[in-house]
Amino acid sequence: MGFNRPTDIQYRSIQHILDGEDVMAVAPTGTGKTAAFVIPIINHILKNKRRGEGIRSLILVPTRELAKQIAEVVDLIGIKTGVSCLGLYGGVGQDDQIKVLEKRLDVLVATPGRMFDLISQGYIKLENIEFFVIDEADLMLDLGFNKDIHDVLRFLPRKRQTLFFTATVNKKIKALAYDVVRNAIRIHVSPKNPVSKNVQHAVTFVEMDDKRFFLENLLKEFDKGKFIVFVRTKVRVERVVAAMKRVGVMTEALHGGIEQEDRFLVLDRFRKGSNNILVTTDVACRGIDVPDMDYVINYDIPDNPENYVHRCGRTGRGTNKGHAISFCAENETVLLEDIEDYTGKEIDRYDIHPEEYRDIIEESDFNERDWKKLLDENSDSDSWQE
Repeated sequence: MGFNRPTDIQYRSIQHILDGEDVMAVAPTGTGKTAAFVIPIINHILKNKRRGEGIRSLILVPTRELAKQIAEVVDLIGIKTGVSCLGLYGGVGQDDQIKVLEKRLDVLVATPGRMFDLISQGYIKLENIEFFVIDEADLMLDLGFNKDIHDVLRFLPRKRQTLFFTATVNKKIKALAYDVVRNAIRIHVSPKNPVSKNVQHAVTFVEMDDKRFFLENLLKEFDKGKFIVFVRTKVRVERVVAAMKRVGVMTEALHGGIEQEDRFLVLDRFRKGSNNILVTTDVACRGIDVPDMDYVINYDIPDNPENYVHRCGRTGRGTNKGHAISFCAENETVLLEDIEDYTGKEIDRYDIHPEEYRDIIEESDFNERDWKKLLDENSDSDSWQE
C-alpha cells in the first residue's frame, strides 16, 4: 500500500489500541487516522477467538462515501487474512447487505440511518461487539447524529474497546467523548494551525458573476492537473458544470441530490483519473481520499471555517504537496476573515491587476461562444432580414 513508516497519529495510537486501551484522538484530516484504527483492529481479530456470534467491530461514520471508503481500506489492509467487512449505508438496496449480515461478520462500517433500520428489522446484533469506533466525530455532531451515538450505546456490551477519532475539537466534542469513552488515552497531534503544512494557500478577489471566467482560465492553464472544486449549493454545482461544458471543459458533479450509486461511480472515475475535475458541495469535504490531488478550488468561500480546513485537506495528503485557491467575492470577505481567525494565519493574497482581470474575461471562450451562438441563431436569411 506504499506505507513506509507510521504517521504521527498511527505511531502514537496503534500501540495503545493493541494494549486494549480506549483512545480519544484528535488529528488533522489526511494524517492517516483510518489506518491508525483499522490496523490494530484487524490484528486483534486475527489473534483473538470470537466471544460469540455476530459482529465483532462497529465503525460508525457520518456519510455514505466515508462508509464505503473505510470498508475498502479494511478489505485492502486485511487482504488474504479472511477478515470480513461490510460497508453499510442507505441510498442503495438492503437485500445484498442483509445477505452479508446473515453470515459471520468481523467488521461493520455503518452510517446511523441504515444501521438502526436493520437493527429494528432484527438483522443486526451488537451484543458481541469488541471494538466500537466513532470516526469523524465532529461531523457526526454537525449532521445531528448526537442522539444516534448515544442510542447505539444501549445495544453495545459494557466490555468493549472504544476508539474516538475527530479532526477538530470543541466543547460539544469533548462532552460527547466523555459520554462514550472512559479513562481513555488522549492523543492530540493537531498543530496550532489546523491546516496542513503541505498545502500552499492563496485567495484572489473576484466578483461573484466573474468566477466562471477565472475557473475556466485556471482549469485550462493547468489542464493536466487533478482538481476538486467546492461550491456552496447543489444548484450552483450544476450551473458550474454546465458553464464549464459550454467552454469545452468537461467536469462531473457530486452532491446530495444525485443517486447514491451514481455518486459512487463519479468518485470511482475521479479516483481512477478518467475524470480529473470534480465539482461538488461539502458532501466531499470530509474523509474522502483521492490520490495525487493537485488543486482544491474554493469557488465559493465556505460558511463554516472548519469546512475550509477539511476542503483543503483533500490535497497535500501524507507527504504530497498541494494547492488551495479561493475565489472571494465582496460579500464573502467576512467568511474569509472567519477562516483566518480560525486558522490563526492570513491566507496569501493574489492580487490581479485590472488589465489582467479584464483580459481573463475577454479571452474567455464564454464570450467567443456567445458571439458564435448569436451569429448561428441569426444566420437564417428570414430571421436576418427581420
